[in-house]
Amino acid sequence: MQLAWGDGGLIPAIVQDRLTGQVRMMAYVSRESLARTIETGRATFFSRSRQELWEKGATSGNTLRVTAIVADCDADALLMLVDPVGPTCHTGQVSCFFRNVREDGTAEESGAPAAAFLETLEREIEARKNAPAQKSYTRSLLDAGAPKIGAKIREEADELARAIEGESSERVASEAADVIYHLLVGLASRGVGLREVVSALAARAGTSGHEEKARRKGG
Repeated sequence: MQLAWGDGGLIPAIVQDRLTGQVRMMAYVSRESLARTIETGRATFFSRSRQELWEKGATSGNTLRVTAIVADCDADALLMLVDPVGPTCHTGQVSCFFRNVREDGTAEESGAPAAAFLETLEREIEARKNAPAQKSYTRSLLDAGAPKIGAKIREEADELARAIEGESSERVASEAADVIYHLLVGLASRGVGLREVVSALAARAGTSGHEEKARRKGG
């Protein structure tokens, strides 16, 4: 199927972080900018106001490395999966999508860009670092430090393992949620971002688990 180029020979392109799923921006591509993107691996668009190509991050350094380009069912819209460097929006926000639409049709700044749930939860856990300990279970874990957090992760992992062995699917999902939550708290305590974890997983894609473990032992 050929791409369905629209008015002015353009197609809208949604840009999505390939690891977190966060939508970063929307812009238009022309045949030339699409070819440039494919050739260089750097997201390049067409400016309707300036009538010229522009490479994202060419001046700011906030680039978008494109790993895949996917067309929708009608081939009249594109999805670019990217590895972003720095914030994507010209305002300094991580994503261009940070205004909540109200019932009256106005758009108000929400304070945080839209994100998939796990990233939103990660932000909330980070915010709890400054919450009073008596009002936040998360803060109490963070204050207790690595021994307490590690013990909770081991406890919840054991409960998940027992659920997988012989409990209902609902229990498995519930216990898995507990593990993920406490894992995110542990990552926050060490200043390790969820994206770093997913990146490590993505780096192993296509590699045998046995090979990957042997390589780690060898290092």
